[in-house]
Amino acid sequence: MSDTSTPGRSIARPGAVLKSLRRKNGWTLSEVSRRTGLPLSTLSKVENDKMSLTYDKLARISEGLKIDIATLFSGGAAHEAQLGTSGRRSVARAGEGKAIETRNYSHLYPASDLLHKRIIPIVAELRARTLEEFGELVRHEGEEYAYVLEGEVDFHTSLYAPLRLRKGDSIYFDSGMGHAYIAVGEGPCRVLSMCSGPETRLIDAVGGRPKTEPVEKTSGTDKKARRAR
Repeated sequence: MSDTSTPGRSIARPGAVLKSLRRKNGWTLSEVSRRTGLPLSTLSKVENDKMSLTYDKLARISEGLKIDIATLFSGGAAHEAQLGTSGRRSVARAGEGKAIETRNYSHLYPASDLLHKRIIPIVAELRARTLEEFGELVRHEGEEYAYVLEGEVDFHTSLYAPLRLRKGDSIYFDSGMGHAYIAVGEGPCRVLSMCSGPETRLIDAVGGRPKTEPVEKTSGTDKKARRAR
């Protein structure tokens, strides 16, 4: 998956997009750090193309800056669509998408040209062969569905015992729980992952109740009083 010679596949440069967005909005690195919760040193390395962004960090930037993850791939050139409409589509031929190489995964993001997606599809080639090699478990908002395309995977979480997944197996889980995909054996190992997250929350905020709006709690007495009005 590290081969970027496939037509339609290109290396994503979210760091350059982040720098452009930051300057356009007059934000300092400290302000972006405050909004996203990412360390200044991390943001500086990202902007200078010295560090690749994993999905959880992309999600934190997306949520903190109130932008779609697709914007970080496209620099604002992604297709905008009116929420609530139907009929849009994004076709990705075999191997196409925006590629990001990280220590533990080689990620390919298809459908990166669409904003306001309800799910984020990712094809991941697993690199880490042990949990020690992987490092700290990843966690991010939302839910995740993973389907093993090739090879075998040991799926680790912060709450459950490790689970062995083979080709054709799948799992759906709360991605706020610490988790890691570990490749088993020496052969290639690929997983199709579908994540809900910041873009879903953005859609909910625009189309329904804002996420910051408190939910009113009513007692039984209050309900009776309302029915009596």
